[in-house]
Amino acid sequence: MEEKFTQKSMEALSEAHNFAVRYKSSDMKVEHLLLALIGQMNGLIPNILKKMGINTIELTKKLEDKLNRMPKIEGGTSDPRPNGELNRVIVGAEDYAKKMGDAYISTEHLFLASYDNNSFLRENGIVKNQFENVLNEIRGGRKIMSDNPENSYEALEKYGKDLVELARKGKLDPIIGRDQEIRRAIQILSRRNKNNPILIGEPGVGKTAIAEGIAQRILKGDVPENLKDKTIFSLDMGALISGAKYRGEFEERLKAVLDELENSDGRIILFIDEVHNIVGAGKTEGSMDAGNLLKPMLARGEIKVIGATTLDEYRKYIEKDAALERRFQPIMVNEPTVEDTISILRGLKEKFEIFHGIRITDNAIVTAATMSDRYINDRFLPDKAIDLIDEAAAKVKTEINSMPTELDEVTRRLMQLEIEKVALTKEKDQASKDRLESLEKEIAELKEEETKLKSQWENEKQEAGRLTKINEEIEKVNLEIQEAERKSDYNKLAELKYGKLATLEKERENEEEKWKDRNEGNGNKLLKQEIDSEEIAEIVGKWTGIPVSKLLQGEKEKILNLAEHMKARVIGQDEAIETISDTIIRSRAGLKDPNRPIGSFIFLGPTGVGKTYLTKTLAHNLFDDENNIVRIDMSEYMDKFSVTRLIGAPPGYVGYEEGGQLTEAVRRKPYSVILFDEIEKAHPDVFNVLLQLLDDGRLTDGKGKVVDFKNTIVIMTSNIGSEIILEDPKLSNVTKEAVLDEMKHRFKPEFLNRIDDIIVFKSLGKEHVKNIISLILKDINKKLKDQFIKIEFTDKALDYIVDEAYDPAYGARPLKRFVQKDIETNLSKMILSNEIPENSTVLIDSDGEKLTYKVK
Repeated sequence: MEEKFTQKSMEALSEAHNFAVRYKSSDMKVEHLLLALIGQMNGLIPNILKKMGINTIELTKKLEDKLNRMPKIEGGTSDPRPNGELNRVIVGAEDYAKKMGDAYISTEHLFLASYDNNSFLRENGIVKNQFENVLNEIRGGRKIMSDNPENSYEALEKYGKDLVELARKGKLDPIIGRDQEIRRAIQILSRRNKNNPILIGEPGVGKTAIAEGIAQRILKGDVPENLKDKTIFSLDMGALISGAKYRGEFEERLKAVLDELENSDGRIILFIDEVHNIVGAGKTEGSMDAGNLLKPMLARGEIKVIGATTLDEYRKYIEKDAALERRFQPIMVNEPTVEDTISILRGLKEKFEIFHGIRITDNAIVTAATMSDRYINDRFLPDKAIDLIDEAAAKVKTEINSMPTELDEVTRRLMQLEIEKVALTKEKDQASKDRLESLEKEIAELKEEETKLKSQWENEKQEAGRLTKINEEIEKVNLEIQEAERKSDYNKLAELKYGKLATLEKERENEEEKWKDRNEGNGNKLLKQEIDSEEIAEIVGKWTGIPVSKLLQGEKEKILNLAEHMKARVIGQDEAIETISDTIIRSRAGLKDPNRPIGSFIFLGPTGVGKTYLTKTLAHNLFDDENNIVRIDMSEYMDKFSVTRLIGAPPGYVGYEEGGQLTEAVRRKPYSVILFDEIEKAHPDVFNVLLQLLDDGRLTDGKGKVVDFKNTIVIMTSNIGSEIILEDPKLSNVTKEAVLDEMKHRFKPEFLNRIDDIIVFKSLGKEHVKNIISLILKDINKKLKDQFIKIEFTDKALDYIVDEAYDPAYGARPLKRFVQKDIETNLSKMILSNEIPENSTVLIDSDGEKLTYKVK
């Protein structure tokens, strides 16, 4: 018996059994079955009743009331059997199935048999003919040949959305530009055979928007005669695949969609976004994929399909299947230019203004297009520019709905004073009474200020709300105007256009004028109700880590004084510091070459003169963290194959998925200092990879992705020519030329020619060394601060350290080792043996043979 029923009808009978138990009935009744059918989740019966205009909630309530009035068995029964009436319904349902040519008994058969055998449905206004008409409309003449026929009913409504209907409701964004691509798609759709365009382009360039643009043109009638009565359904592949548990269920759903398309006599065009997903979709052992179901229909021209996919996925999936590829006609969708993007954003501006309830300046639109093009390189226009506008608007909207900073500060201060007041009321002395009096006076003033600020905040919020409401009304009227134009209802059109719309536009103009006057006349506005270039720059900075917003006064001073700050930490290398500082100043003022790194330098000099330390100091001044550098130790790249570690292994090699050390680091932090340490140790072939980086500010990694280096500072260090520099501590021009000549012998001209500057570091003199020792000893003082101990040192001590530790061949490094080995070790021993009490000073001196330590 069970084999005759569909899954949904079995579910309904099982649920009817449960209702019989719940209502303590002696047997299963038709009312129990009707209750199960009407309340069935995703069932056919509730859908039909809804289309008939029947209130299913009210119907369910009447059924429940009827069941509650029926006699009950005390204690109930665990296994009620169907009564005679219900048995007649089941037999009648079988007759209906045979009459309709169905292989299974479905829920509609049970419902119709219930109608014949029970008066409840007739008594509640359900007309059998009307039910059968809606049923035929949904079934579309299909026979039930599986136990899950509901999957094939209204398949397009279930697994897709009507783009023309969405356009009618004003749910689609306006399409600006792309006329050429839309015309080409319409031209392909108008062909007799192989009339299936496929839109190919990078993610975010507007492929889906083109399909929406065609839907909008169909709605306006701005298409050839053969497309005027058409509609476009966008297929949701996720909904189609999800929940298809059994073999063949996915194919059944897709076949139902394709059958609806075929039966529509070409009236419906199917849009499949990410069309490459149909190749292999639903494929299991013993079944074919979705692509093979589509091919015959596409070839015969029985269905029209618009596809959209990226170039990579087209090559990977569609091109491989030659039979599928020849059925589609490709349309290349290129990334729009910055100028085109500005036009697109201007077209979308009103939609975003209405949604966020704020004003978007034209300055913000231009900045979003130009900055996204320049700084966000892993995404495409116009998508990335639209996202910038959206996020900046969301940020301002959030601030409007949050308490302004000025009001928040007053409220918190008031709360603090109220707590203090409660504490002081318990005190009886005169000083406390005086303090309480002044406190009450301050609280009264703050309350007055709080009331004033709250009132101002509410007024400003209401202003923003009024303008948003008017804009929403205008949008609704524009939709009504479009509908009236389509229906040629000229009376309504005139009434809307010259009456309602004109009034609303006048209201908006007045509101904007008021808002502008208040904005100009009052510099103390609490809320910002518009976005301009500054908000866009802030979002770009948050996305990329690149500081592109206008410099605040404090930041300007920091950049201008960069050289002074660096000289305080790096001793004796003023020329190198000035060169680096000037480069950063040019970059932050916006005068650097936009197609190259901020700066590229080679630091030459003996070991220990501060080449690497200067790089760390630069990172400290730019990012407040000296470890915030991408450091590549070139001694690890001594063979020619090690270049793959920098940019990632090519396809087919081990480590292909991991990415390169350099490219991955810069992709994550586009604004960074890159240090190539000791470049002379690397294999010469490694430098061929850097040519592209230094010249064009970009590098292609092993996966073929382009990594942007335009916001990096590239520093390379080398010890080439150290011997020559040590022989001439003053670094004359002759010495510099000799060092640069040696560089030319070691590196190719095309590499050296791409470097902005080669800076030769001087060897350190005795005065420089003394200053370095002073800095090292200051660091020790910082470490001892927590223990309340301070150290001081005499000139004799400094001279002794210089004589003992300094060697021009090794630079400043031995100084650190000496201080660590001698001074830090001796101080540690004295601290542990309690020779240095808290709040004391240790004077470090020298007797000519060793350092002496005296506690004061």
